[in-house]
Amino acid sequence: MGNDRVSKRRVTIREVAERAGVSMATASRALSGNHPVPTATRARVLRAARDLDYVANAHARALVGGGRKMAAVVVRQVTSPFYAQVAEGVEAEAADRGWLCVVGATGGDAQREMEFVQLMREEGARLVILVGGVVEDDAYRERVAHYAHALASSGARLVLCGRPAPGPDVPALVVEFDNEAGARAITGHLLSAGHRRIAFLGGLPGNTALDARVAGYRAALAEHGLPPEAGYVVDCGLGRAAGLRAMSELLERTREFTAVFAGDDMVAAGVLRAVAEAGLRVPEDISVVGYNDIPLAEDFSPPLTTVRTPAEELGRAAVRIALRDSESAGGSHHLLGTHIVVRRSVCAPLRGGG
Repeated sequence: MGNDRVSKRRVTIREVAERAGVSMATASRALSGNHPVPTATRARVLRAARDLDYVANAHARALVGGGRKMAAVVVRQVTSPFYAQVAEGVEAEAADRGWLCVVGATGGDAQREMEFVQLMREEGARLVILVGGVVEDDAYRERVAHYAHALASSGARLVLCGRPAPGPDVPALVVEFDNEAGARAITGHLLSAGHRRIAFLGGLPGNTALDARVAGYRAALAEHGLPPEAGYVVDCGLGRAAGLRAMSELLERTREFTAVFAGDDMVAAGVLRAVAEAGLRVPEDISVVGYNDIPLAEDFSPPLTTVRTPAEELGRAAVRIALRDSESAGGSHHLLGTHIVVRRSVCAPLRGGG
């Protein structure tokens, strides 16, 4: 990652000045941008700061006691009910402590995420909280290790909400739900109602949160004595449009299944629409369950049985645990529980049994 390699030791402005061949005063003026400095000199100082991974206001933060009381939460999109609730939890917990909260959205773009983390580091945020499942590959592990060490070198803390730490030596805190246990429980609920042909819609191979839900789904089938081939996973990703499209295509191919486990509640919304458009009824013809229990889930038609993941509490816990564990320089892992919310989208299979 080139200049992304980070020393855990804080780089000083003196080192930047020496690298650029200027005085400390000139380096400070060039970095602040508030004083006239020749263009070539400023470019030389900025290049030196970049090469050394210098955080422009680290020296100022050291003088005033280390960073603003600010938490930053970075999400994929602000329109997602789940992400919005997590951000709300971070903001609420931060406000309770007299801190400010900044929210950034990346659209799933790794480069934008990296730039936002660096901006928050430069602005002195004490906590940077990254939210949501990811594809856990070497690029992800390298990127997050860089974030964690860079933030730690500036006296800040990285918190991963619902995504894994890249390794045991990375100074990042992980706070997440037990996605596998939640999925196992909701699949067990369908099995207990008599369903044996259950499709999972919303897989996204490599995405850590969804992979855990698929694993829980398969584990529940195995616990009830069903063979591995009883599992039917449609890798359509998340979102209402994905659920609508995948369910419509599934209904065109087969109607053998009696229940659908949607990867999240927005996928379930699309599934419900597709079932209605096919002239079928939920739950009489097909039972449907979701995941997350977004606020709208109880207003679906019919109200959706789903897994409650208290998203706002996840955001609050991320701040609370990070501050409580702030004396620990290493990483730690905290798993929050889930539970089923039973509504009216599940009944015993009426056509042909389970």
